[in-house]
Amino acid sequence: MTFIKDFINVLSASSISFLLLSSIFAFIVYFNLLDGQLRTKGGKLFLGLGIAFVLIGLFIRPLLYLGIAYLAIMFGLAHLGPRLWDRKVGKWLLIFMLAGFFVSMLDPNFFLIAAKPDNVPIGAMIFLLGIFTWIALRKAYLNDKQIAAGGIPWEKTETSEKLFVWPDLVYTEMLCMILLTIVMIVWSIVLRAPLEEAANPTSSPNPAKAPWYFLGLQEMLVYFDPWLAGVVLPTLIIVGLMAIPYIDTNPKGAGYYSFRERKWEIGIFLYGFLVLWSFLIITGTFLRGPNWNFFGPYEYWDPNKLVPLVNIDLSEFFWVSLFHMPPPRLWVIRELPGILLVVGYLSLPPLLATGPFRRFYLKMGATRYYVGAFLFLIMMALPIKMVLRWLFNLKYIVHIQEIFFNI
Repeated sequence: MTFIKDFINVLSASSISFLLLSSIFAFIVYFNLLDGQLRTKGGKLFLGLGIAFVLIGLFIRPLLYLGIAYLAIMFGLAHLGPRLWDRKVGKWLLIFMLAGFFVSMLDPNFFLIAAKPDNVPIGAMIFLLGIFTWIALRKAYLNDKQIAAGGIPWEKTETSEKLFVWPDLVYTEMLCMILLTIVMIVWSIVLRAPLEEAANPTSSPNPAKAPWYFLGLQEMLVYFDPWLAGVVLPTLIIVGLMAIPYIDTNPKGAGYYSFRERKWEIGIFLYGFLVLWSFLIITGTFLRGPNWNFFGPYEYWDPNKLVPLVNIDLSEFFWVSLFHMPPPRLWVIRELPGILLVVGYLSLPPLLATGPFRRFYLKMGATRYYVGAFLFLIMMALPIKMVLRWLFNLKYIVHIQEIFFNI
């Protein structure tokens, strides 16, 4: 049991868990939604990456754990294929997750964090997120299979049926109201309200955490400057969500579940929501402890834990480490490598429009293509910056302290 706990603690590290979650997302899309096979080119590419993780893990132990989990999940999902969306398989997956959760509650460190009144609803929402995502993807797969056979989506078979506000809607709402009232009463009796003392400016909690719906932003502060993580990126998230109906004008998939008919749109959204945003919230809630240090789910939150970490800027890496000279005093020259890198990254849409993404450019038009591509690049800047921090302790790509501008 101790080995299993240590194994999960290693896999829960931000750098490992993010790579594993991204891989699982890719597996589900390829093997379970697009009917991919291990013997095909894509399947062999996944297999080769897993073998590479294992081989590198012989020298870097955490990657060995990642490689083992990667291959086990890959073979499992590849073996299940479309059967992942069977009700029986879904029930067994739910039972397995619930059993793992309740067995984990026997560990005192896991129980201390998961059973906190603040964290109980977050844990419940994680299960609900998984359940409803599975249901939606199951319906999408079944519809895609039916459309490929020349049929129509299941939702379109109900267009002739009428539902009345009374009694259909009101009766259902009344039952939901009664059920939720019972749940809230039992909840308020069983769990103590997480009330604390009056605000004391001389005594701050450690760790000091925002409400769960802001924990993603708080976790982003680890990788970005406050003006980016707290203002620019949240604004672009809201604007991007508002712009989706204007960018994605594909009429297919409207009113019914489908993945194949708009796999790029749904794939990008699910990756941004499930793998990026939910990952940040879960990490900030359950895995960030005192001093904002990382702790595994079965690890004691030691307030005296010290993690030696030296973050460097790209300019320091370029001038000091690479050329063995002090950085220039003039910030334009000092930060020139980072500025060129950022400008080059944001200049990718025109280059991609003439190459691999030309069909998107022709289909969407210039305006919608460039707006969508810019929002996509901003979204992908988050995992890129996270990986750079984990691999190279890179703090800022552009660090202009003279005008308080950092990227």
